[in-house]
Amino acid sequence: MAAPQDTLQHSLESLPHGPGFRFVNEVSALDPGISGIGHYTIRGDEDFLRGHFPGRPMLPAVIMVEALAQLGGVVAQSDPDHPQLEDVRLTGMRNVKVMGTAIPSERLDISVRVAGRLGNLIQIEGEITCETRQLVKAQITLSGRLPDKA
Repeated sequence: MAAPQDTLQHSLESLPHGPGFRFVNEVSALDPGISGIGHYTIRGDEDFLRGHFPGRPMLPAVIMVEALAQLGGVVAQSDPDHPQLEDVRLTGMRNVKVMGTAIPSERLDISVRVAGRLGNLIQIEGEITCETRQLVKAQITLSGRLPDKA
């Protein structure tokens, strides 16, 4: 089930990251608590690209993993059946496979799904593609604090 467009854009505002460290700049589909599709366009003026690598910049793979975690957080925190966690963080990575690279002006397609939840732990599975190329696949664990009961 797709969420309305205003909900999609508002979902990005739930990220705790500042604009300089946000690697999802559009959410195009959100099934709350289940899955999501987002996008990140590499502008080319990102500060970290100056050193990775001078004259032939490419997006670091760890940034792509961070993009999966960020979209995973948006999806997980939108779950109507679970309270939002506080201080959500990337706390684990498994089966990370990097199959390609991305360069300035390319648009990354990020897709994630919540594979499981246990208390304050959320397991995310996701991948990033660019056009027809698969760039990254990973399983990510997010964790946070359960809200205090009133």
